[in-house]
Order: sequence, then structure tokens, then C-alpha cells
Amino acid sequence: MFYETVKRVLDLLVAVILAIIFSPFFLIVPVIIKLTSPGPVFYGQKRVGKNGREFTLYKFRSMVVNADEIIAKDKDLLKKFQDSDWKLDMKDDPRITKFGAFIRTFTIDEFPQILNVFRGEMSVVGPRAYRQEEIKQQLAKYPKARSLMKDILKIKPGITGPWQTSGRNEVPFLQRAKLDAAYYRSRSIWQDILILLKTPKAMLSKW
Repeated sequence: MFYETVKRVLDLLVAVILAIIFSPFFLIVPVIIKLTSPGPVFYGQKRVGKNGREFTLYKFRSMVVNADEIIAKDKDLLKKFQDSDWKLDMKDDPRITKFGAFIRTFTIDEFPQILNVFRGEMSVVGPRAYRQEEIKQQLAKYPKARSLMKDILKIKPGITGPWQTSGRNEVPFLQRAKLDAAYYRSRSIWQDILILLKTPKAMLSKW
């Protein structure tokens, strides 16, 4: 109980600081998105949170409006998407806009997840937020990950976490699941602080 209380206080404190630091992006990015691509500024996607409850994760929209339809209709692209652990290189993904590629490269698209932290659906630090269909597909591919996923879903997903600071997209699903489950099993405020300190370097390494 003590850990959860302190973690929530830390989440709110860090979220307020990030909201202030990133406030210029919340003014500029929406304007550029509107000028460069028709459609809404934000993109909401259902993700699985604590105890398996679904919530809407928010991002700046980096894809065309009909992105889900494009990948659903293109069987070759869908298979490539699934075979690559639900991650496509931006150069191979026709759904991503030019400005979307830019904000993804600098992780700017993820800034609106601060709202999910304020709403209590996410933590600043935690496991990756998976999609329901992604979990089903990956567990069919990696059945040994079932016990890992049970632990992962016992806590809130995070904006950053062990996998994000350990190679991000280059880390395959099974390794991500091991990292996230290990995070849950050894969870502590000190561990969260260490991950927070590693996050800027992980972001800069993509630049």
C-alpha cells in the first residue's frame, strides 16, 4: 500500500512537471498536424491496463485517418506487421505521415499519455501498454510468456519503463515481457527513479 501511494504521488508530480516542460509542443504540434494531414489531432487506441481493464491510450496522431483499414485490407502488410512483433519500421509503413515520422522519431507523439497518467490509467513508469489482439497473437507465438503476462497485467502500464530504456523497438516481445515482469517482481520507488533517469538518454539515442 505504501508503494502504491508514493508511486501515485510521484506520478502526479512528474506528470505536472512534464506537462509544463512540454507545453510548447501541445501548442505547436496540433497546428502542424492539422496543416499537414486531414483528421483529428489526437489518436486514441484501446490498450490493456491493470487487471486486464481496457482504456484509451492517447497520442498525437502520426498516421493517416484510415490507418487501421489500410493494414486490415493489406494481407501482406498485416502479416509483416504481426511477424515483426507488431512493430514496423517507419520506412516500411505506408500509414505514417511525413510529420508523423518526425514526431515518432523524437517520441513527441507519446506526450499526450500524460493525460492517461492524470486519469490514473497509466503510471509514468511501468510495463508496456499492449493491445488486446497483440497479447493474444504474441501468446500464441510465445506460450512461455503467459506467466509473464499475468504479472505484467497486475500493475498499470507506463509511459516509460524497463523495455523503453533497453532498446525500445529493437527488443523482441519475449524479451520485453521478461523485462516488464521482472520490473513488477522487483518494483520499488528507487527502481522507478532509476528508470526515469535513464529515459532522457534512451530518447536522445534515437535522435
